[in-house]
Amino acid sequence: MPPFVIVLNDDSTYCLQVEPTPAALMQLAARGFVFWAGKAIERQGVAHIALSGGSTPKALFELLATEAFARQVFWERVHVWWSDERDVPADDKDSNYKLAHDALLSKVPIPQENVHRVKTELGAAPAAAAYEAEMLREIAGVDAAALPPHPSTSSGQVPLALSHPDHAPGATIRPRFDLILLGMGDDGHTASLFPHSEALQEQDRLVVSHFVPKVNMQRITFTYPLINSADTVIFLVSGAGKAGTLRRVLIGDVQPDVLPSQGVMPHGKLLWMVDAAAAAEVAAGPGYPAQEFIYRRAL
Repeated sequence: MPPFVIVLNDDSTYCLQVEPTPAALMQLAARGFVFWAGKAIERQGVAHIALSGGSTPKALFELLATEAFARQVFWERVHVWWSDERDVPADDKDSNYKLAHDALLSKVPIPQENVHRVKTELGAAPAAAAYEAEMLREIAGVDAAALPPHPSTSSGQVPLALSHPDHAPGATIRPRFDLILLGMGDDGHTASLFPHSEALQEQDRLVVSHFVPKVNMQRITFTYPLINSADTVIFLVSGAGKAGTLRRVLIGDVQPDVLPSQGVMPHGKLLWMVDAAAAAEVAAGPGYPAQEFIYRRAL
């Protein structure tokens, strides 16, 4: 297997890599997972990684659970989170946690205390508040219970801008994930940030719950401020059904209210890993460049 090679793009740019098949895409993504987890552990002794749900990441989880990849990860130092969750019990077939547990986490030696699922049994809004407080504590080292609640909400969720003795007055405290894995829906949504939803405008909270009419369900989701604070964000997109949307997201007009995936512009690295079918309207034809990566400055 060739080494995993990544080009370190500058802020406000993205990196697109196209693989010929879904299987090749999963190999690339698995190598990326191993690479970024290892780099984080080397740098700070621990890696905080947020997973996503859906059929594409399921294939990635199953590959990571194989001996060839599982033995390359120092699982005792990896902490796993979820970028979004459905408002269902943890053992429900639609639970993103259950998907990852069954396909990956139950098959690798990760300590149970390193698995940070959304506690949906609390109810959607309390679960979002609890998740936000947990990541502030575990990643940013801030005790949310000792902080004043945000004045605009009665949920008790903490604000992004906090006064804390370990930080400069008024400094923004945002847990910084080492890696966030995201998918893209055929409507351009990512995590549970859906077109025209109020969650797209959220600037004060890290995690919110909201009702999504399209799926007729409450969802708990990371917000843009949290996602865009990450060190690395990877989109995984597979299948011809995503080709038109991917073109609009990557090279169309910038309108994140309509195409929420466009609102993901992290301060760190942004990588789009896609298969050839999904990239058919973006990276195909005589104009396709010879180099492996395509860059475009985000607006």
